[in-house]
Amino acid sequence: MADVPSIPKWLEGRGILVTGATGFVGKVLVAKLLSACPRVGNIYLLVREKKGAKPNSRLHALIQQEPFRKIRENHPERLERLVVISGDTTHEGLGLSSEDKNRVTNEVSVIFHMAANVRFDLPLRVAVALNTKGTANLIAVAKQLPKLKSLIHVSTAYCHCGQTILEEKAYPPAILPEDLIPAIDAMSDETLQKIRGKILGDQPNTYALSKCLSEDLMVNSGLPVGIARPSIVVASWKEPVPGYVDNLNGPTGLVVGAGKGVIRSMHCAGNYLADIIPCDIVANATIALSWKVGLENPCKPIFVNVCEGGRNPITWEYALNEGRKHVFANPFSGPLWYPGGRITSSAFLHLLAVIFLHMIPAYFLDTVIALCGNKPFLVKVQARVNAGLTLLQYYTTKKWVFLTGGLEELQSRLCPDDRCAFFMDTREICWSDYLLSYVLGIRKFCLKDDPSTLPRARQVFKYLYIADRFLRLIFLTFVAWFIYSWISPANTTATSIIEMKNLYD
Repeated sequence: MADVPSIPKWLEGRGILVTGATGFVGKVLVAKLLSACPRVGNIYLLVREKKGAKPNSRLHALIQQEPFRKIRENHPERLERLVVISGDTTHEGLGLSSEDKNRVTNEVSVIFHMAANVRFDLPLRVAVALNTKGTANLIAVAKQLPKLKSLIHVSTAYCHCGQTILEEKAYPPAILPEDLIPAIDAMSDETLQKIRGKILGDQPNTYALSKCLSEDLMVNSGLPVGIARPSIVVASWKEPVPGYVDNLNGPTGLVVGAGKGVIRSMHCAGNYLADIIPCDIVANATIALSWKVGLENPCKPIFVNVCEGGRNPITWEYALNEGRKHVFANPFSGPLWYPGGRITSSAFLHLLAVIFLHMIPAYFLDTVIALCGNKPFLVKVQARVNAGLTLLQYYTTKKWVFLTGGLEELQSRLCPDDRCAFFMDTREICWSDYLLSYVLGIRKFCLKDDPSTLPRARQVFKYLYIADRFLRLIFLTFVAWFIYSWISPANTTATSIIEMKNLYD
């Protein structure tokens, strides 16, 4: 180990190409490279124009965000190593200009491929074009880099959902990407929709399929590849600050929906493990994997499941109950109703809850809103919420085992300083404390709720609690009256029949 360079030493002076740098994990990874590897070379960020914003303006907006705050304050000169190159993974040659292509070819020796669309409900053609074709285009460029030492592809632990035990190895797809991509291009949308289920096979959605195909492209690329498979990526544990999160994907959206009083039922096997993994651990493991690949120059890809893996287990029930406790103590501003409801492993009970606790109240309140002269919106909100819950329940009602021997071995190979800087041991996480920082992070970064709004939010929660209990009382009274009204005429009829019988007897 004495002759093995540390991660910062190995990355010293190396040019790095990052796709997906403006994404959640991408920006955390780039910030970590700048903070923990002070002598790293230029970091080329492949950025496309988005909603009229030019790549350079997107870089300016990027470095104003939380992951780069400490670097701006303490080491602003390091930000000069961030170089934006205009491009798009969906284009051949990544859409690079001649000048940018020359710079990448001459300087880059490490690639982090993180660009992907993580929506589960994308049309098949779109998901394959963005995620699978994008990977193929990246590989084609990578093969032209004479200095390439390490190519890291960030996949997902849920891209082989037919496997109940996911080992850290390659799994062949049911259909090869080389066959599927041209077939999809040749099909009409109507034909593609008809055979969508057959193409998906045991994959639950188009995202999982497109990532599975991307892995296969990497496996057969002939390049020095590492494949990181994170599970459910959630808020940061430590860096850039505890609880940092910038999107409403996955569990974050559930927390917001439940905390706002919109989600009151979730189809979930509460005793199953929730394999959530903080984004900073994912970034650290991905960087460490690039170091390992660079040192070993493997002929076959090195797979690492970046998962909790049962080393510090947390169940869905515990996570949701602890999250609810912290939301009640630190409520969100502007709730639609007092939070309530529960999880259930019964699909039927969940359906009833959706009807009576989601849809009927939404229609009722939208009617009231319309009568008051305002535009109704709750039915549309609930439709989107229910569609999201339907997509997520696949993952909350199934059991997987993710083997993490590769992650543990990667951590053990690090020198003490790197093990501290690039932390990735989930056994050190106190889940209750983590979930508290998660809720506070959602308030701050996603909902933009200033801490000063907490007293007012708590007061609103008290009023909503009283209103919620009052309406429950009215509802129960109505149910009792209805049952009594239904039983009372039956008793009267029965009494009359008995009296007539006695009269004739």
